[in-house]
Amino acid sequence: MRVGYGGGIPPNVGEGDRAAGADGVRENLDPTWLRGDPPWLDLFTVWLREAVEARIAEPNAMVLGTTDAAGRPSTRAVLCKGVGADGVVFYTGYDSDKGHDLAANPYAAVTFPWIGLERQVHFRGPVEHVTMEETQEYWYMRPRGSQLSAYASRQSEPIGSRTELEERAAAVAAEFGGFDDGAEVPVPPSWGGFRLVPEVVEFWQGRANRLHNRVRLTRTDDLWEAVRLQP
Repeated sequence: MRVGYGGGIPPNVGEGDRAAGADGVRENLDPTWLRGDPPWLDLFTVWLREAVEARIAEPNAMVLGTTDAAGRPSTRAVLCKGVGADGVVFYTGYDSDKGHDLAANPYAAVTFPWIGLERQVHFRGPVEHVTMEETQEYWYMRPRGSQLSAYASRQSEPIGSRTELEERAAAVAAEFGGFDDGAEVPVPPSWGGFRLVPEVVEFWQGRANRLHNRVRLTRTDDLWEAVRLQP
């Protein structure tokens, strides 16, 4: 378990917004960094690119939080498959646990935990289905093996054994002509994408002695407000 971020008193303590940080970036995260339309997109894009360049494992992985009809929360790691001005996109089975949660309560939170860089970005907002055209475009970019596995799996439903799961996958592969080649695998009927439309976006930057930087953007109607939060 990690118990600290940096150590001791920073050598340039008292230098305010130019105090050195453990992530190697001398400048402290500040609300003025957030600009554009929407104001979170440019900085998020830079941080994601830097996570890729730093060889962070699965830099597009994010923790997705949902709640069921009774208000009980669940979290799981999923892969982000698109980010744009209109939101954050991921794909799953609509009959999965998360699909059922989002049908009951179409509001979610996701967090990108780039721990190796001591950075996080957190989004909250309503969730909607992407269009069938978007789902199909992404589906046909997936490796054939991933398509077959998604078609074979009744996501989140119990199954008796690993052997049974592999037999089901093999049967689906045979139906479409094999694992390596064969007929086109269509999008499963209950599989597709969700888009989280951000209402709140928070950037977090780790600093020594847990005096971290937090900047939160909140959208009201079409206006965004950025504020610094205490750690």
